[in-house]
Amino acid sequence: METILIIEDDAKLAGLLEAYLSKYGFRTVTVEDFSSVLDAFLDSGADLVLLDVNLPKYDGYYWCRQIRSRSLCPILFISARDSGMDQVMALENGADDYITKPFHYEVVLAKIRSQLRRVYGSYAQQPEERTVRLGPLTLYPERFAIQHGERTSELTQKESVLLEALMLKEGRVVSRERLLDLMWEDQHFIDDNTLNVYITRVRKKLKELGAQDAVETVRGAGYRLNIAGAS
Repeated sequence: METILIIEDDAKLAGLLEAYLSKYGFRTVTVEDFSSVLDAFLDSGADLVLLDVNLPKYDGYYWCRQIRSRSLCPILFISARDSGMDQVMALENGADDYITKPFHYEVVLAKIRSQLRRVYGSYAQQPEERTVRLGPLTLYPERFAIQHGERTSELTQKESVLLEALMLKEGRVVSRERLLDLMWEDQHFIDDNTLNVYITRVRKKLKELGAQDAVETVRGAGYRLNIAGAS
């Protein structure tokens, strides 16, 4: 039974989400003390988080960063804020998806199931860990980690998907459209800047590992990964 942590200060909405998700076999935990959200997350053993943006004390972006620093579990924002910048900020701070209010509960359920399948669903069927290698660079897609030489860095789920797509092409160009298709099942809220945010984050992490200028922008075409020692 998967556990869903609900971080929502509208008690009525939180209660409705609890009731709906419980009907479909999920265990739900709702945060009540918004000054200790991270503690609630750690205590809950959550497999996925539903997180509002507007919260008392600190906003959802802050708590998203705190949770992401301790866990790679899926984080879905649910918010009445519907601007592109709010959605980009959520993704930039480590979220996996963004659902605007008002929403259909069926959509929330479908997105929860999709994220759980993506992150946890294949483990039981893959006793050996899958790796993707390109020269000195090794990606561990199942635990969202990248290694270059002796250094290792954690990734978000979407950063891992992006890097895998680039590594599998081995120096060939991957189009922006292809990357968007791989990273988001539903692109209705994705604007041109969103992918740029993830490219910037991946470049920074590769640079910190010692892979300088690894992701090349090919104007009008897409992106290409150039790793020294890959050929």
